[in-house]
Amino acid sequence: MNQFIHIGFGNIVNKDKMIAVVSPDSAPVKRMVQNAKEAGCAIDATQGRKTKAVLIMENNRIVLSALLPETIANRAQSERTDYDET
Repeated sequence: MNQFIHIGFGNIVNKDKMIAVVSPDSAPVKRMVQNAKEAGCAIDATQGRKTKAVLIMENNRIVLSALLPETIANRAQSERTDYDET
């Protein structure tokens, strides 16, 4: 059964499809985000806020989130998903 993780502002992703959660601060990650945006493979789930985490997904997609990578990692490791938090 698929498990989903809340990544902020009512957006969720499939936990089984996540490969990594990284900080967007390094130059290689910034290039990866820019290339994905140009290729149409980026999904922006920040609701206009600053990107604090980049989720690397299967099938060459990336998801941008306004939550910290540690927050997303903690949610991925927990057994239950709490949809009331933002």
